[in-house]
Amino acid sequence: MRIIGGKKQRKQIIAPSKLPVRPTTDMAKEALFNILNNHFDINEIDVLDLCAGTGNISYEFSSRDAKQVIAVDINNNCVQFIRKTAESLEFENLRAVKADIFHFLGICKTRFDIVFVDPPYDMQRMLEIPEAVFKADILKEGGWLVLEHGERIHFSTHPYFRESRKYGKVHFSIFQKENTDA
Repeated sequence: MRIIGGKKQRKQIIAPSKLPVRPTTDMAKEALFNILNNHFDINEIDVLDLCAGTGNISYEFSSRDAKQVIAVDINNNCVQFIRKTAESLEFENLRAVKADIFHFLGICKTRFDIVFVDPPYDMQRMLEIPEAVFKADILKEGGWLVLEHGERIHFSTHPYFRESRKYGKVHFSIFQKENTDA
């Protein structure tokens, strides 16, 4: 795994093989950040990375100087790895939290410009994630929820669904909270 952009570009990160993760591929990550860079000034946004795993996506946002990145994962080994890596990379804008995503969404009081979620593709409650995020009201006006998932899942009927993108076996569904200032 490597960081593909920002001040730590090309930095290799070796995750322990014991972590129960499936990091987003470099190809998919690069395509996603091309999209995000066209819609957001990354250095001006707050980001929530749910089901953060190795922290792969969190490191990308931190490397690109996002104001704040919170990485949430239920696995203590993942959280410890993210904390250790963030410290070694001197990412002062990245904080790791150990929590179940649905519990975290129920107690979170911070609002974000981007919420990225990369759950296990076979997660039982996958279809509940968009509704839980919007119910928690943690997206700022115009903010995006980006949900990574496998090919068998479709969210096109969700009221906040914006678009989907496919890169190899990686699918991103993008949801947007409408901007009421327009």
